[in-house]
Amino acid sequence: VQLQASGGGLVQAGGSLRLSCAASGRTYSISTMAWFRQASGKEREFVVGISWSGGSTSTAGSVKGRFTISRDNAMVYLEMNSLKPEDTAVYYCAARIVRGTVIHTTRWGYAYWGQGTLVTVSS
Repeated sequence: VQLQASGGGLVQAGGSLRLSCAASGRTYSISTMAWFRQASGKEREFVVGISWSGGSTSTAGSVKGRFTISRDNAMVYLEMNSLKPEDTAVYYCAARIVRGTVIHTTRWGYAYWGQGTLVTVSS
């Protein structure tokens, strides 16, 4: 499975941005897709995840009500609204291939990662 993330950039606080992640290769093996982020000097943290079937999602409390994940065929999107300076980070898309209904929120549950795309929110 190969993942290619895009869509990052500079945005003012309160603005919106949409990230995209293109999955290729053995996408039939994917069970879950997720977005993580890593701010400078901090650990990589879970942001939002979606089952490949699209039937379930999980969202971190810090972004609930502002960020939405969706999937369209082999593309996964992260819609980010009401952005805050603390949302500044490198955002990574990740894929899990182990079957199951639970959306894992730790990085160790994901075997495949995109290259990351930087989101900078100015105050």
